[in-house]
Amino acid sequence: MRKSGIIPILINAAIFIILEIAALNMLRNNGELQNIWISKGSHAFMGTVWGFTQQVKDYFSLAKVNDELAKENFELRVRLAQYEQAAADARESSFSAANDIAGNYHYTPAEIIKISTGGGHNYFIIDKGTDHGITEGAGVITGKGAVGVIDAVSRNFSYARSFQNFDMSISARLGKEGSAGPMSWSGKGGSKALLKEIPHHVEFAQGDTVYTSGYSSIFPPDIPLGTAGEAKIVNGATYEIEVTLLEDFSALRYVTVVENTGQNEIDSLEKR
Repeated sequence: MRKSGIIPILINAAIFIILEIAALNMLRNNGELQNIWISKGSHAFMGTVWGFTQQVKDYFSLAKVNDELAKENFELRVRLAQYEQAAADARESSFSAANDIAGNYHYTPAEIIKISTGGGHNYFIIDKGTDHGITEGAGVITGKGAVGVIDAVSRNFSYARSFQNFDMSISARLGKEGSAGPMSWSGKGGSKALLKEIPHHVEFAQGDTVYTSGYSSIFPPDIPLGTAGEAKIVNGATYEIEVTLLEDFSALRYVTVVENTGQNEIDSLEKR
């Protein structure tokens, strides 16, 4: 009885042990499978994250490139506008070398880098100097008038006395065939000048154009300066005529330096 009772117990124990071993093997195998799926899942997740991160990087990189292209495009547009303005000024000017009667003037385009307009002795500085052939005493003009005279030069820059300066005077003519006299800034605002010493018998009308006379060795003749306005008789003999300047000095930027190539010869004659 005892033997027959022990055998079933041993059989059951053996079956239990076998089942435990099988269960452990299954858990071990399932764990490896789980690790495989976890590994695959993590790789897929990381791949998605990396892809998204790369897209973000590409987006900001593209945005930076677009910003740089936009900046470059803007700079090119500014340069184009400058060249177009310079070309327009050249077309408007009536003082090109081809039209210069004596052919004795040399022209150099320049840009104003500093300017004063609020005082009685105004000036401006341009980006051209002796390295560009600029000399003291040269005139500075635009398509709308004579705007200054070079007073000092360095290698790359020049200092000019503005027409809006009480020490500045230009020989001007009332019309291309009329009488000439000295014209200077009136000091009454930026756009007014006074043309003096015009004989009172000279006929003119308000709105007539005032030009450079050509009697100065600094400026060529027939550069338009402004338009004649009201006049008054001084000392019963001459007119003093108010002139509205064509050039807006507050917006002045691009100019042309004009040099009389025969200036030294003229100076030597005047010193005799």
